[in-house]
Amino acid sequence: MDAKDILGLPKTTHPLSQEKKSRPPKESQRKPDGISREVYALIGGVPPLMPAIEPSQLKKRPPTDEKITWQWLPFMNSARKDDLQLYHWVRVVNGAPPTGDYSFAKYNKSVEVIKYTDEEYEKYLTDPMWTKEETDQLFDLCQQFDLRFIVIADRFPSSRTVEELKDRYYSVSRHILIARAASPADVSGHPLVKEPYKVTQEKERKRALSMVLSQTKNQERKDVEVLAEAKRIAESRARMVARSARDLELPVTFAGRENDESISPLSSTAAPSTSMADNSSTLSTLRLLRVYLRTYALDQMIIAASSSAGLRTIKRVEQSLQELGVNLKPRVPTKVVCSEHLELRKEILTLLNLQKELQYKEADGSSYRDSTYEAPGTPKDRTFVPDSMAFGGERVGKRDQKRKGPGRVSEAPSSPAQSKRPRKLKAPDL
Repeated sequence: MDAKDILGLPKTTHPLSQEKKSRPPKESQRKPDGISREVYALIGGVPPLMPAIEPSQLKKRPPTDEKITWQWLPFMNSARKDDLQLYHWVRVVNGAPPTGDYSFAKYNKSVEVIKYTDEEYEKYLTDPMWTKEETDQLFDLCQQFDLRFIVIADRFPSSRTVEELKDRYYSVSRHILIARAASPADVSGHPLVKEPYKVTQEKERKRALSMVLSQTKNQERKDVEVLAEAKRIAESRARMVARSARDLELPVTFAGRENDESISPLSSTAAPSTSMADNSSTLSTLRLLRVYLRTYALDQMIIAASSSAGLRTIKRVEQSLQELGVNLKPRVPTKVVCSEHLELRKEILTLLNLQKELQYKEADGSSYRDSTYEAPGTPKDRTFVPDSMAFGGERVGKRDQKRKGPGRVSEAPSSPAQSKRPRKLKAPDL
């Protein structure tokens, strides 16, 4: 009998699918050296707040010639303006107490607040929104609380916002620095002059930050959806711009650039007609643009003129231009200069094609000259028939004829005949 029988509840069996999921085994952490097992169990594997001491330091023994004691001694703090004397425990070695300033006095950092005189205030710092008494109180609080404007706004007697207090302090300090400098260039690198405080920007930043921090989960989800939709729209617009740019590109064919060495001897005669056709199509396409740069038109005309050439030929054309002292692109792209530059490129390309055709002709002539001359009565087919009796050649030939089937011809040369190997003797033959 169990609790369900006592309470009169039906017994329900849990299916196997609702069994408790096995928890993943926890990773065993090795206890670091120098820490006892009890201390490590208390911290639960969490790293200590204080830096761990190396085990070698724990086992290190103090030197025998030093006598170390701890004494309750007074000390003076240079960070304090009064003559207050306090006490603390000090480590004394061989009876000589440590000398010098208090070790924590170096962390007492204070802000240097600019002071002004009455004459400077009347000359440079008058503001209808601020009185001199309020400005003096503001600078006194800034000196007292080290520019902690939240505390300053809480202690300020009149109702002023934090932005107004900051604006007044930084504007006064900036005007004083500029007025005391010999020239504005001397203080141009100062942070207060280089980056002045902007009230509107600070208010907008705080407003945006408060809106972000006060958002609900639903608003955050909607913001993520809006950003994703904006990203998708931007990507679609970028694709449309790229597609329209491809549609506006000039129809220039680059066929034949891969195989630069496979130019036929007739390429020099066919090049003018193709270049004329490419130039006419390029000009017609440029007229559709209505407005275009002459340098862009020159680039397209050059591409159209050298479309039938290969990459090596185009590089040789550019190399020839450099040898002639001509720029690859005219510095002053007037209509006459562009036309002459294009004509020069065409002539160099024609010259290179003619040189290549000449090389083809010379190669053909040299191949004809190097070929051997045969007399008309010289028999062309000569076959060498070896002696059939040498090394048993006749027997091997008969054996090969027996093995070959009807209608089969052996193209491979017959292997040389070998002598018959003696038969091995078996036990009954002995």
